[in-house]
Amino acid sequence: MSTLNNSHQEAVETVRKLIKGIDTAMFTTISPEGLVSRPMKTQEVEFDGDLWFLTKKDTSKFDEILHDPRVNVVYADKSYVSIRGVARIVEDAAKKKEYWNAGYEAFLKTSYDDPEVILIQVHAEAAEYWKSGNLAEKATYMFKRITNQDTEQSNLNQTVELE
Repeated sequence: MSTLNNSHQEAVETVRKLIKGIDTAMFTTISPEGLVSRPMKTQEVEFDGDLWFLTKKDTSKFDEILHDPRVNVVYADKSYVSIRGVARIVEDAAKKKEYWNAGYEAFLKTSYDDPEVILIQVHAEAAEYWKSGNLAEKATYMFKRITNQDTEQSNLNQTVELE
């Protein structure tokens, strides 16, 4: 196994651990007016470099992804993770059935086999994350960022490439 492949697997594993158990993310697309964010439920599947979301075609995010597939997905709970990636629309009936549950039936007021129901697959390119540890460490880091001081030596914030 190459070092590059090991680095990729380590980055994926890091992100997997950080977002595990956080079931709602802020999903950001690019509209003609600018950036648009909305909460979306992430599928309960182990992160392997891709994130999955269920929605319907008659939403603004569907059109926005068709126009510009660049997205950002943010998780905030025990840690803070911002994932930059490229989205694509997936209309695979078997995959929709696999991810479907009663909650979606109530929320979307339809069933998984409705042709209006789609999956959004986000292929992650990079993730930036912040540890939620020591408050004094966070305050020092934020003060340095605000006053344009060097924060390179801080391990509070990291960026990992996922490609």
